[in-house]
Amino acid sequence: MCKSALCLVCVSLLLGPSLSCYQCFVEVQDSLRLCWGHIVTEHNVRNVDSCFRKLDRIFNNHERVIEAGRVGKGYDKQLKELLDGEILPMVEEFDKKLNNDTVYEERLQTAADNFIAAASKLPRVSGCLPPCGFQSVGAVYNCITCQYDSCELPLDCPVKEVKAMENSRSQMWCEVPFHLPGNIEVIWRFAEEVKTQQVDQFKEVTAGLDTLYSIPSTSLQHVGTYQCEIYSGQRSIVRLYFYLTVTPQVVAGHTELQEIFDLSLLPGGRLLPAPGGPPHSLTPSPLLLTACLTALLLLLFLSMGALYWSVLPEQTSHAEQEEEDLGL
Repeated sequence: MCKSALCLVCVSLLLGPSLSCYQCFVEVQDSLRLCWGHIVTEHNVRNVDSCFRKLDRIFNNHERVIEAGRVGKGYDKQLKELLDGEILPMVEEFDKKLNNDTVYEERLQTAADNFIAAASKLPRVSGCLPPCGFQSVGAVYNCITCQYDSCELPLDCPVKEVKAMENSRSQMWCEVPFHLPGNIEVIWRFAEEVKTQQVDQFKEVTAGLDTLYSIPSTSLQHVGTYQCEIYSGQRSIVRLYFYLTVTPQVVAGHTELQEIFDLSLLPGGRLLPAPGGPPHSLTPSPLLLTACLTALLLLLFLSMGALYWSVLPEQTSHAEQEEEDLGL
């Protein structure tokens, strides 16, 4: 009965206000065996409670111990092996034997320092990378809760603005800064003309492994929100959104400039043939040439006539003046 009560008190002390790597990996029975012969030197009495408080101070409330235990996914087993390697030999050595509290202090502190040094060499992770996505690889072991902390980030990423000129190529990449599993599936969806993250407004466009969605020639009908969702098995990992806006291309004079450009490339003044029709030629017809030539000759004769009649009065006046001078 007394032994059961002692175990209950020791467990309540060990699981006190906070947990740490020690409680996560060392069995309570091993801790009881370790602290069985703890002697408080000042009073020369055996006190198991004092030993558990010592464990709490050296391991549970030690920030360096907690930080050393923040390892990547799957490395909690190595943490247990490291801590067992330090504590279990002491359990066998101290079991049913009396030792002063100073001995416990020195040995336990050395065990904590050795654990910190070894655990700190285990692989770390970059942690959670905001702002979105289920990041299982980014989870970090937490010695306070004895489990891996999840990133707890939203599945939906913020909408990215994508701008394109009409008839130009548009590209959207379904990429994230965190590591993805090997067996992924990428599904692209489209919500026409609206900027939204409402899942029910999207229609599936394509599914497969392509993380790139490309539009060779963007038009006004491509305006809207594109959703990229990445799956691993049946689990959705992340959803990315792209809102595409298209600027119309100025078309005034485009056809004429294109014809001139084509003319400069083709011999004989021939333009590119229209679809289904014969090639066009800029060579004028004989009737048009005759009309143009006649108009030019007529203009020339009229100009000469006007010039003649403008000079004739001056010549007449000079002749009359000469006759008057001779009469005098």
